[in-house]
Amino acid sequence: MTAYEVAVAAEATLGEGPTWDPVTGRLLWLDILGMRLHTYDPVTGRRTVRTTPQHVGAAKPRAGGGLVLNLRDGVGLLDPDDTFRWLHHEPVAGRRGNDAAVAPDGSLWAGTMRYDEATGGGTLSRLTGDGTARTVLDDVTVSNGTGWSPDGRLMYYVDTPTRRVDVFDHDSEGIRDRRPLVEIEEGAGYPDGLTVDADGCVWVALWDGGAVRRYTPEGTLDRVVSLPTPRTTACAFGGPALTDLYITTARTGLDAPHPLSGSLLVVPNAGKGLPQPAFEG
Repeated sequence: MTAYEVAVAAEATLGEGPTWDPVTGRLLWLDILGMRLHTYDPVTGRRTVRTTPQHVGAAKPRAGGGLVLNLRDGVGLLDPDDTFRWLHHEPVAGRRGNDAAVAPDGSLWAGTMRYDEATGGGTLSRLTGDGTARTVLDDVTVSNGTGWSPDGRLMYYVDTPTRRVDVFDHDSEGIRDRRPLVEIEEGAGYPDGLTVDADGCVWVALWDGGAVRRYTPEGTLDRVVSLPTPRTTACAFGGPALTDLYITTARTGLDAPHPLSGSLLVVPNAGKGLPQPAFEG
């Protein structure tokens, strides 16, 4: 596999949430604790940075333009004219939004976690464009990577301290039959963000593992991207043909972070990603 390259050299405290926006041809990514929303155009190299109202765990494109944001106190909408409004405002002391993903039906599956990472203090909820929120999982510690198989019949999910990537059956009624797809072995790091490719394989970033791994739908490890940055946080396919794997990294909690910790990295021609649905709201 082609070695990684530096897409954006940065010092994000907690880089996260890479997401390709096909309408603008830009990659969105975040610094959760720095309250920054970054964009990167791989064709021109142009970058933008804007401040978010609160700690921001995820930013996803909306079908009508603008973004949906998973924030500390709930889920908000950023309109194309930069107007902000809450879609679902649910502040809980000591808790913030973390990773989120848009399902094949256009709903947002948004995770939360406690700042102190207390066991069971987080949730995973499904939100629709009218602001309706339904808690799907209510005993989560660090809600993280979420993604769907190409046919939408499986959902993959990470609650980081479990060291597992779990899989559920998924349909219009919800999710059921949770079981482990893979368990990350001791010493290899903790699963964080994930993405699913066009072959149905799951790519997962390993926090404190300095790597991104690709697992087949059967749970077999078949590729490893080794990185110099120990706190690898999330990954997503981007670029016009969805062939480049973008990887976010963090420097929080490191006494002597690698010079690239907090940067946005990319592995050109790593595979073929799936087009991601926009949020229907």
